[in-house]
Amino acid sequence: MNAADLRLPVDVPSTALFTDHYELTMLQAALRADTAGRRSVFEVFTRRLPEGRRYGVVGGTGRVLDAVENFRFDEGVLGFLRERGIVDEPTLAWLSDYRFSGDIWGYAEGEVYFPGSPILRVEGSFAECVLLETVILSILNHDSAIAAAASRMSSAAGDRPLIEMGARRTHELAAVAASRAAYVGGFTSTSDLAAGFRYGIPTVGTSAHAFTLLHDTERDAFQAQVASLGTGTTLLVDTYDVAEAVRTAVEVAGPELGAVRIDSGDLLLVAHRVRQQLDELGAKNTRIVVTSDLDEYAIASLRAAPVDAYGVGTQLVTGSGHPTCSMVYKLVARAESDAPAAPLIPVAKKATGGKTSIGGRKWAARRLDEYGAAEAEVIGTGPVPDELRDQQLLVEFVKGGDVVAREPLDVVRDRHFEARARLPLSATQLSRGEPVIPTEYV
Repeated sequence: MNAADLRLPVDVPSTALFTDHYELTMLQAALRADTAGRRSVFEVFTRRLPEGRRYGVVGGTGRVLDAVENFRFDEGVLGFLRERGIVDEPTLAWLSDYRFSGDIWGYAEGEVYFPGSPILRVEGSFAECVLLETVILSILNHDSAIAAAASRMSSAAGDRPLIEMGARRTHELAAVAASRAAYVGGFTSTSDLAAGFRYGIPTVGTSAHAFTLLHDTERDAFQAQVASLGTGTTLLVDTYDVAEAVRTAVEVAGPELGAVRIDSGDLLLVAHRVRQQLDELGAKNTRIVVTSDLDEYAIASLRAAPVDAYGVGTQLVTGSGHPTCSMVYKLVARAESDAPAAPLIPVAKKATGGKTSIGGRKWAARRLDEYGAAEAEVIGTGPVPDELRDQQLLVEFVKGGDVVAREPLDVVRDRHFEARARLPLSATQLSRGEPVIPTEYV
């Protein structure tokens, strides 16, 4: 059984309309000019990291591959385009047979990136590549922003687990994608069942304040929860008086109580008091989970507190203040003519205001120092220097239209931890600063 069988709002029949109007009008004009078939190279990159960030995290690549496979113009979609007069009949005929048949290379999901990094390279005819711009950017910009925020939070949390619980703070479909990206960035579980169903992410959850308020007394609520879920459950102890609730929780569940959750107040102070109280009551193995509008700074401030796990919602699913990575999708090379063997020539936008780009089909490598730590992101368009051949970053995702590099989400998550560990130590500092390594062009 899959998501489509359950009719959950996590699948769409086609991704073809996750695009902008002008992509189709460009296609129509190129078809009429006989330039649509020219071999072209598009690259995804960002000119700068969000303010204060030391590194970016590639998130959403797996979803991009799904989106490219599902980019199909069925009769319903074609009918919409025809009814609105968006493109002419020859263009509709071309779209009816659309299948991406090109190649896609890029940074492996979970890898870190820097300004100018060619995060994704899409190569094929102009016509088939130009249509993918918006759907690719919408996925990568969103998921990479969440993954970067999650990475900062997981770094601040150290070995303590993080629970993603932001579904109620964003669009229902974005919530599923955010859970996936958070897992890539280091979170260990999610409250969102659709994310657990679709991606196999562990799901957790027990009760909210409403469950306590439903019952005549807090004791009644705790007894009902323990009777249903067992003594290993997590009891929410800040509905009324925290100290009284902790005492009642241990009386009801015994010293084997799994955990208590604190969702309000001065978390640093309350956590210390609750830990002391639990220990005095004999519940020395009962864990403390804290929630309440946490971000990476709040998590770091609780490093010295006796906290065992964090639940993060709003700040995570909004990218902790940076909900996008400002990635762009630019044509960097195209063939001189429609001839199959026509050589590629570099092309680039030249404009004021910091929106220039660098032409040419690029490679990327990360130069390491004598200790194995990253010291520079090196990007070039010519031959790869011998000393960098083993540090190249781009891997093949799609070959001749076929996806060749799907991988389990746990592999992606482990890759991120490894990539982050190879960065200089200052990468994990939460203070504002420039990218932790420079980008060099050769």
